[in-house]
Amino acid sequence: MSMIRDLRAVVRPSARPVPHKEAAAPFEPDTTTSSAVVDCAVYRDGARVQNGRPLSPQEAMREVRRDGGFVWIGLHEPTEAEFAGIASAFGLHPLAVEDAVQAHQRPKLERYDDSLFTVFKTVHYVEHDQLTANSEVIDTGEVMCFTGRDFFITVRHGGQGSLRALRHRLQEDPELLAKGPSAVLHAIADHVVDGYIAVADSVQDDIDEVETEVFSPGRNGGVSRGVDSARIYQLKREVLEFKRAVAPLLRPMQLLSERPMRLVDPDIQKYFRDVADHVARVHEQVMGFDELLNSILQANLAQASVAQNEDMRKITAWAAIIAVPTMVCGVYGMNFDHMPELHWKYGYPVIMCVTVALCLGIHRTLKRNGWL
Repeated sequence: MSMIRDLRAVVRPSARPVPHKEAAAPFEPDTTTSSAVVDCAVYRDGARVQNGRPLSPQEAMREVRRDGGFVWIGLHEPTEAEFAGIASAFGLHPLAVEDAVQAHQRPKLERYDDSLFTVFKTVHYVEHDQLTANSEVIDTGEVMCFTGRDFFITVRHGGQGSLRALRHRLQEDPELLAKGPSAVLHAIADHVVDGYIAVADSVQDDIDEVETEVFSPGRNGGVSRGVDSARIYQLKREVLEFKRAVAPLLRPMQLLSERPMRLVDPDIQKYFRDVADHVARVHEQVMGFDELLNSILQANLAQASVAQNEDMRKITAWAAIIAVPTMVCGVYGMNFDHMPELHWKYGYPVIMCVTVALCLGIHRTLKRNGWL
């Protein structure tokens, strides 16, 4: 397809780093620009416009309205005051602005007059040497996107999910950027969902490790005593956090891929189908994780119960064996004068032999029945 040069190659680059152009140098805000602005650039005909100096969002908007193109503004955790000027200049809806500033939103897609407001939850796998009851497995953040006819604004919350590398890769494909803000929206959606896939693979490894420990045989081939249930429960909590990021995104991606929208280029809309398919796949994977962890937790508790029952059987068996000499000693500990065996020459060895024989017999019987 000649109109778009392989979108997937842009948002999913190869392992080799792509050299950045001088034009892609990150924006350094000046004293007239909000400190929350990470980058602000005007794109015309798919190329970043060089102005000789950093532009404020208001200056970029005026240039776009005068000469065409679109502006892409990136912000990181802006305050209400820092975002107020940008929201007013671009006519953003107050409800969407409030959500973007306060964060902690669920993934969603909302339409406001001449703009789309999209919320993505970014996920990052936290590396750890060993899973413990307090291990943090998944770290989440948020990316809010405002998509307009001639502007694209991203508001990022959290330490993860930087979009700088993605911006550089997009700038390497002017033909794609020429499609406008919807091309950037697709690239971000695909980038976020690719993160889901990578995290799902890592979480699968953690679950496999716990599952192996739970179902591995115990000492001497006996029943496994399982693992610390708190570890399994902690992993289940992290999977639940992962599910909260993935599940609500299913509907927005379906809408972007199926329903015609004035602000989404028809050529770009076709590529949202691929993103929707990947979200559905990860969602099924995460739901499977949740069910599997439930089964592992139940199996672990059952194994702990079986191990306790086995211990009780062993204790009972030894108590039965010890009961024989206890009974004999109890009988001969009574102070009766007329007990025939007390004055018999062979009484002591006979009683000891009988006691040992009874103990050995009971031990053999219990061991044959699996109690020892």
